[in-house]
Amino acid sequence: MKLRFHTLDVFTEQRFGGNPLAVVLEADALTPAQMQQIAREFNLSETVFVQKATRKEALVRARIFTPAKELPFAGHPTVGTACLLAQLGFVPDASEIAMVLEEGVGPVSVTVRRATSRPLFAQLTTAKLPEFGPPAPSAAELAAMLGLAAEDIEVTSEKPRMTSCGLPYVLAPLHEAAALSRIAFDVARWKPLLSAAWADHVLAYHRDGEQVRARMFAPGSGVFEDPATGSAAVALAGALASESPLREGTLRWTIEQGVDMGRPSLLYAEAEKKAGEVVAVRVGGYAVNVLSGEIEL
Repeated sequence: MKLRFHTLDVFTEQRFGGNPLAVVLEADALTPAQMQQIAREFNLSETVFVQKATRKEALVRARIFTPAKELPFAGHPTVGTACLLAQLGFVPDASEIAMVLEEGVGPVSVTVRRATSRPLFAQLTTAKLPEFGPPAPSAAELAAMLGLAAEDIEVTSEKPRMTSCGLPYVLAPLHEAAALSRIAFDVARWKPLLSAAWADHVLAYHRDGEQVRARMFAPGSGVFEDPATGSAAVALAGALASESPLREGTLRWTIEQGVDMGRPSLLYAEAEKKAGEVVAVRVGGYAVNVLSGEIEL
């Protein structure tokens, strides 16, 4: 059996930036064990396996695997897969294309936009609205895990919290952007603190108004650090929007990630509120093709 695959760099307009993604097409015959094995072979943050949809509203089913496990939802696999499907003609060509991808979290709506002389841009709307988990670890515990001082953790204007828009995260706000480059993530401290928690992924970030810089760590998924994380971006956007006094309108943030890994990424997150409630959370970005080939099994 031979299967076609493509790789893309997602949340960037330049090859060798952003977050690499592998997409395996026509993967219906694969077992979950085979998909996990192939994901370990690619050894990227995520690999997507495209199958026939089981929901009538969906274009395809997208199963998302890290090197260690399957995820119900992830941002850069959704954005990259949507851009690839549009390029390959899975949907009619247009300047703006709407599609639904069936994922473990449910149907995920995606809009792909074409612009002259730029890569394709895709924006997803989360299948789940923000939800908050149990209290996050203390500032001292988070700081020790991140290799920082307790004073580096912001606890006044924003506080550490656990939140999710499809995949749970510990959000750890930092006083200053410079602290991000000083992080020395300690997996030995992470394991007893978060490996069995409601949220075991960690997003450390500094926010200056609508501008955010971030780093994300997910050792429980076999990803020590991720250069661009859409599911973390929507978790953060959902939390910030829920905490905002705005009652009507759209809040937007530009999130810079991957800088300390040498893979600069830009994610464009937004949340819509009506009558004081968050009614939609979205994240978008560009994607560029890098490789294509065949897997022989």
